[in-house]
Amino acid sequence: MRTSRLFFFSIALAAAAAPAAAQNDSDRWVENCRRNNNYGGSDREVHCEVRETRLPARGSLRVDAGQNGGVSVRAWDGRDVLVRAKVQTNARTEAEAREIARGIRVSTDGTIRSTGPETSGRNRGWAVSYEILVPARTDLNVETHNGPISVERLHGDIRLRAVNGPISLVELAGDVQARAQNGPITVTLAGRRWNGEGLDAETVNGPVTLRMPRGYAAHLESATVHGPISAPNGIRPERDERRRWSPGGRISTDLNGGGPTIRVVTTNGPVRIREM
Repeated sequence: MRTSRLFFFSIALAAAAAPAAAQNDSDRWVENCRRNNNYGGSDREVHCEVRETRLPARGSLRVDAGQNGGVSVRAWDGRDVLVRAKVQTNARTEAEAREIARGIRVSTDGTIRSTGPETSGRNRGWAVSYEILVPARTDLNVETHNGPISVERLHGDIRLRAVNGPISLVELAGDVQARAQNGPITVTLAGRRWNGEGLDAETVNGPVTLRMPRGYAAHLESATVHGPISAPNGIRPERDERRRWSPGGRISTDLNGGGPTIRVVTTNGPVRIREM
């Protein structure tokens, strides 16, 4: 068995309410993890496994994915919290890769996080990504360093931070704040207007994309310094007269009578606003 890329992550998107479907998702991820190889063009062995844990729903959740993990959080109909920790290790031999996995501990007390063996500079490594299913009314705090964040159909106080990785926000509600240093942010809205205080999403280096239903009511704030803005007819970006040399611009307008603020901003990258 040849290695996959050291930090290959695949987030299953199939429905997970039924135990059989959940097992199929986990099996599929392990199969893909083992099949995809050619990390750095060298011969390595990879070990992949999924660990499932159920937790009582307490109304809030904190996740720290560590150095190289990603996080996907979705609402489901269950009353508890289902955590799938997707463990991937990489080493010179299969036995060594399995040994590294045995040394990884996934903690669910307070903050969901993983600890494991020191592997830097030893031609081996490990990472844990998380797929988490929660009740729709859940407050959420997620941090990643080199991995994606995806959140779908939650209503709550939501705080997301990614250093290097994309952020995807789908049909959320409540008070939502998302920050990325290097990576795109994609926002998909639903309904006629935002339910809650509003959404504030910003990246420094990367594009931002906002998809919203036609006729959506909101106060829209958007801006970029180094990049174009494209928007539907009727939404006209303004140029920053202090930066005439820059292709950037800003939008500050009420859509369809206004509503809670939807803010999507980047510094270095394009802004795309689309009606669905």
